[in-house]
Amino acid sequence: MGLFKPANGVVFAEISLEKTFYELAENSPLKKSIRKAIDNLKKNVFAGENIPKNLIPKEYIQKYKIDNLWWYPLANAWRLVYSIVTPSNVEILAVIIEYFDHKNYERRFGY
Repeated sequence: MGLFKPANGVVFAEISLEKTFYELAENSPLKKSIRKAIDNLKKNVFAGENIPKNLIPKEYIQKYKIDNLWWYPLANAWRLVYSIVTPSNVEILAVIIEYFDHKNYERRFGY
């Protein structure tokens, strides 16, 4: 059985990423899919697939100071990449790092 833990919240790592999300058309399949992902991550922060530590892009580690990374499938083969952080002993957050199409996902991870 997989891990299960509700998140206290889901946040975007950068304001520009959040702004881009809110600027998507309301009827956009991508926006609907990201909303569904956010709802699912609130219910279970481990809903995505864990990315092995040795595959985490160094850029993410340096920029966001993370030590874990997860991906969540979105509509039309897009991917949402997030990290799980615990800013306090009782709080757990999913931090959305990036979302992109499959081609750019593979490029980011060197596949």
